[in-house]
Amino acid sequence: MAETFRIAIVGSGPGGLSAGARAAQLGISHVLLGRCDHASDTIYKYQKGKFVMATPDVLPLRSDMSFQAGVREDILGTWDQELEKNKVNIRYKAGVKAIQKQDDGRFKLTLDHGEELFAETVVLGIGLQGNLRKLTIPGGDLPHVQYQLDDPDEYESEDILVVGGGDAGIENAVALAKQNRVSICNREAEFARAKQGNLILITKAMEAKQIDGYLGTVPVRVDAKTVTLATPTGEVTIPCDRIIARLGADAPRNFVESCGIVFPSKDFSALPAVSATYESNVPGLYIIGALAGYPLIKQAMNQGYEVVEFINGNDLAPADEPLLADKLKKAGVTEGVQAFVERVQASVPLFSGLTSLQLREFLLDSEIHRKGAGETVFQINDYSSTFFSIVEGRVKVQIDPADASKVVTIPAGEFFGEMGLISGRRRNATVVSDASSVLIETNRRTMIKLINSVPAVRRELDRTFIVRQLAAMFDVSIAGAEFAPLVEKMSIERFRAGDVLFEEGKPGDSMHLIRRGSVTVSRRIGGKDIVLSYVPAGHYVGEMALVSKAPRSATVRAAVMTETIKIDGETFQSLLQAFPKLRQQIEKTYQDRLMASAEMEARPDAGNIIQFLIGQGVGEATDVLLIDESLCVRCDNCEKACAEAHGGTSRLDREAGPTFASIHVPTSCRHCEHPHCMADCPPDAISRLRTGEVFIDHNKCIGCGNCERNCPYGVIHMSAGDPPKKPGLFSWMMFGLGYGPGEDKSLRHLHHDHAPGAPPARKKAVKCDMCKGIEGGAACVRSCPTGAAIRVNPSEFFKIANLART
Repeated sequence: MAETFRIAIVGSGPGGLSAGARAAQLGISHVLLGRCDHASDTIYKYQKGKFVMATPDVLPLRSDMSFQAGVREDILGTWDQELEKNKVNIRYKAGVKAIQKQDDGRFKLTLDHGEELFAETVVLGIGLQGNLRKLTIPGGDLPHVQYQLDDPDEYESEDILVVGGGDAGIENAVALAKQNRVSICNREAEFARAKQGNLILITKAMEAKQIDGYLGTVPVRVDAKTVTLATPTGEVTIPCDRIIARLGADAPRNFVESCGIVFPSKDFSALPAVSATYESNVPGLYIIGALAGYPLIKQAMNQGYEVVEFINGNDLAPADEPLLADKLKKAGVTEGVQAFVERVQASVPLFSGLTSLQLREFLLDSEIHRKGAGETVFQINDYSSTFFSIVEGRVKVQIDPADASKVVTIPAGEFFGEMGLISGRRRNATVVSDASSVLIETNRRTMIKLINSVPAVRRELDRTFIVRQLAAMFDVSIAGAEFAPLVEKMSIERFRAGDVLFEEGKPGDSMHLIRRGSVTVSRRIGGKDIVLSYVPAGHYVGEMALVSKAPRSATVRAAVMTETIKIDGETFQSLLQAFPKLRQQIEKTYQDRLMASAEMEARPDAGNIIQFLIGQGVGEATDVLLIDESLCVRCDNCEKACAEAHGGTSRLDREAGPTFASIHVPTSCRHCEHPHCMADCPPDAISRLRTGEVFIDHNKCIGCGNCERNCPYGVIHMSAGDPPKKPGLFSWMMFGLGYGPGEDKSLRHLHHDHAPGAPPARKKAVKCDMCKGIEGGAACVRSCPTGAAIRVNPSEFFKIANLART
C-alpha cells in the first residue's frame, strides 16, 4: 500500500532541505524527494571551488540548516551532515513526474520509476535549473556547445567563448581565463545582473586583457572552430574551441501547469503567483525558491522554514517582514506589509507581472517616501539617477522653470525619473508632489537588474521613455493610441565607445535620439577625420540626411557607451506630417548645423582638440579640470590650495596627465556620469550630491581600495591621513619624520608622525570632491593667478577649443 505523508517536499535544493529539516524538527510526517543521488543539485553543479555568497546581507537566516558564505564543497559537506543530524526523511533518485490532486483532498505523486505515494500537502522547491535556456542558432547543437561548467581546470590552451553576463557566466569566464584564451559575450551593454564582486572581477579581467569582452553582442552562428557574433558595428568571427552558454533558465512550465498551477501570462519569464504563505492557486500545493521568484539561497532557505510553519498552522511573519515594516513606518504608511505589497501590485502596472515575493525583494532594495503637497522630489539639473514609482497621490513635472505653462501631471500608478536612470546626466525637469504622495525610490542598479530580468518591465520602460523623450526634445506628445504603431517601430540601439552609428557618404535611412552617453560628429577632410561637434544625451543626430534626402554628410561615433532611440525614415516622415511644429524645429536645427559644420570645417584644430579630449575619456565626465599650458606658470598654487583645503593632502597631480596643443588634462577626478568608483564600495562610503560632486565619506571608508582599483583614470589614491608640515632636517635624520631630501613627495603619505611602536594609521581613499561646502568653489581654480586652470563639462568642448586656439 502506498505511503501517505503530511508533507511531500519536491526538490532537494536549499529551500527543500530547509523545509525537510523544519518538518523533522517539528516531528511532522514528511518525505523530501530529490531527483539525483545527492542533495542540492544546483549547487552541486557549481564549478569546483566556487565561493558561494550569502546575500542579501541584511536578511537574517531562518532555518534548521546552517548557511554562510563559503566554498561550494564545504557547504555541501555541512548540509549532508545536518541532514543526517536532523533525521530528514530524504530519498535520492526520486524524481517526480506527476502530481495530481485526488477527490479526498490528498495529492498523488508519481515518481520517475513508477512508485506512487500520497501527501496531504505538497511543497514545490524544484527551482529552474532543470530547464536551462539554450542557443537557438545554427550550430547551437554542436557537441562543443555546453551549458554547464563543472571543473574549469579540465580545460587548457583552448579558445573559449562564455555566453551570458550573469554571475555564472562571469565566474566561469574568470576561472577559465587562468589557462585558456577566453571571451565573454553579453547581450546587454553592461553586466547589470551580476553581483558587485563579480562585476569587479570581470571589469578588471577585461581591462587587463585577460578576457575579451563583447558587450551588446549576441552569437548568431556556430561552426566547428569558430563562432560568429553580431556586435553593435556588425558581425565578427572569432576562433572558438568551446562555447559555455550560461543563459539562465525558464520555469518548467509544462510540468507545473500539469499540477493545476496557473501562470499569470504567456511571457517566458512569468512565474506562478503565490500567496503570502507561499500557497499556489491549488489549495495545499505550495511553491518556494526560484520558481516563486526568490532565486537566492538564503531567501529560499527562509521560505522552506516558513512554509512548514504555515502548513503546521503557525502564523509566522516572513523573515523580511521587520525590515519592510520599518521602511513603511518611516514613510508614515500605516497599513501592513503584505497589504502594501498587494496595493503596489494592483495600482502600479509596471510591477503587475512580478510575484508578491519578487516585489518584496524589490522593496527591500528601495526606499519608501511620503511627500507632502508642494514638496520637491528633485530639481532640474540635479545629479541623481534613482527611479520613482507613484503608489499614491500625483506629481507635477516642471519642464521649464521659466515657463509655468510647461507642466505635466503624472498620476498614481505611473513612474518618473527614467531619463536620469538611463542617461546618468542631470535631471531635465523639477518634480514636485502635487498632493500627499507615497513614492517608491529605487537605486539605479536594482532597477537595471529588474529591467534585465523581467522583459515586461523593460518593454514598458522603453515605450514610456520613447514617448517622453520625444515630448521633451520636440515638444510634442505621441502618447495617444493613434501613435502606438509609430512607437512600436522605434527601437533601442546600443553602441560601445568608438562604434559607428552611421557613416559619411552612406544613404540616410534613420535618425537617433541619444538617451544615454554621447557621440562625436566627424567629416573626412584632407584625408583625415575631423570632429565637427560633440552631441550628448538628450539630443539627436541623423536628421540632416532625412530632411535633405542626400547621403550622410558626416560620420557619427559613440564617444562612450551609448544608447539611442532609432527612428527609421518612414516613421520620421509620419511624425513630420502629424506635427507641423516638429517639422519647423527639425528644419531650423538642420540649418543651424549646416552653419556650425561650415565653421568647424574651417577650424580643424578645434576638432582635433575635441577628439583628443574624447580619447582621454572626458566624454563621460561631468566636471573635469583642464589647464591651459600657454598660461600656466608652474607655480603649483593649484596643488597647494588643494592640499590646504583638504587638511594637507592634495587631490590633484598637476604634472601628470596628457597634453595636446595647449590643453593639459591633469590627474584629478572627473566626476563621471556613472562613477566607476561607486560600483563596489562595501560600506557605501562614496556618494554624489545633487550638485554633481562625487565624494568619499571618510567616516565610513574602510580602506579596502576597491574605488582606487575601479577608477580607470588613476585619480584616487590611498592615504593614511593628513600629513603634518615637513619637520626639520634633524627630526628627519634622528626620528625618520617627514620625507627626506630629494625624496618623491608623492610618498609623503607613508611618513606620518605617530607614537613609537604604534601601528600605522589606517589608509583611506582620497579623491577630489570639488571643494564641496567651501565658499567660492574649487580651490585649484580660485588659486590660479593666470586663469590657466578651468573646470568644464563636455558640453563646453567648443569653449575649450576656442581657448586653445587663442
